[in-house]
Amino acid sequence: MSQYLHSKMLRNNLGNSSDCKNENGSVFSQTEHNIVAAYLITAGVISILSNIIVLGIFIKFKELRTPTNAIIINLAVTDIGVSSIGYPMSAASDLHGSWKFGYAGCQIYAGLNIFFGMASIGLLTVVAVDRYLTICHPDAGRRMTANTYISMILGAWTNGLFWALMPIIGWASYAPDPTGATCTINWRKNDVSFVSYTMMVVAINFIVPLTVMFYCYYHVTQSIKHHGTNNCTEYLNRDWSDQVDVTKMSVIMILMFLVAWSPYSIVCLWASFGDPKKIPPSMAIIAPLFAKSSTFYNPCIYVIANKKFRRAMLAMFKCQTTQAMPVTSVLPMDVPQNPLTSGKV
Repeated sequence: MSQYLHSKMLRNNLGNSSDCKNENGSVFSQTEHNIVAAYLITAGVISILSNIIVLGIFIKFKELRTPTNAIIINLAVTDIGVSSIGYPMSAASDLHGSWKFGYAGCQIYAGLNIFFGMASIGLLTVVAVDRYLTICHPDAGRRMTANTYISMILGAWTNGLFWALMPIIGWASYAPDPTGATCTINWRKNDVSFVSYTMMVVAINFIVPLTVMFYCYYHVTQSIKHHGTNNCTEYLNRDWSDQVDVTKMSVIMILMFLVAWSPYSIVCLWASFGDPKKIPPSMAIIAPLFAKSSTFYNPCIYVIANKKFRRAMLAMFKCQTTQAMPVTSVLPMDVPQNPLTSGKV
């Protein structure tokens, strides 16, 4: 009896977004579910392997364990969390044709995805602030202690935990989306609770971080471009190619942030101010998939785009020792910190 009521509840949460549903109540055909599952499996494997490589580099090469890079380690942990928990559950449900982990599984799945996703956005913002202070205000950057970095990192994790717990406590709620194979914020229940929660999430975890990132990286780029070795870059030793790398990395960070999270924000805003039932099912599934895709964008941006990390990666694959890893220049992500705090985080 309880299973019947649960199944009925899940079907009701799907709403009436389409007149053509399969026997499991999903607006997608099984073939479309299989395509999504194939994407999730492929993306999950790539994300897990690439982020494990990131962690492996930090474990093998002690000289990379700086306070700044500690933020990148935490970012890799959030990506592994989404890839190892969210991707498999969603892929299994797509192969099944509908959500197969019950009500409790829906709450856990959606909560963990919000938790890791919001923490990831917070950590991206912390990286931007750290780069801005270190490069443009080196005096302030040198005053940053291990406790400062720990506080910023914990702040990002705490922010993610807060927004993940709110729908479970009662501010908005979690439910299956129109595909019936994944769980997210129940935007079909367009009430005051949902609207207020969505507005706060979009403002605090999208608009504010994007503004901070743009501001920080704009000034970092301008400092490198216009001041050369004076003022804010006096502690950096890099040639023109390094400056180009920084500029490209800054632009990619902002673009990938927009690519990953803009569709999801649009869906949330549409559901808040429009008719949720008019949101196309394809958009409803593409939006969270794009948001999750940041788990394999990040290793490319923060590791492969950095020459020192790239050399460390090659050295690790060649089974070279720490001393054998060639280091010829210092890049922005590896700016020496205060010797009293370097390496403590």
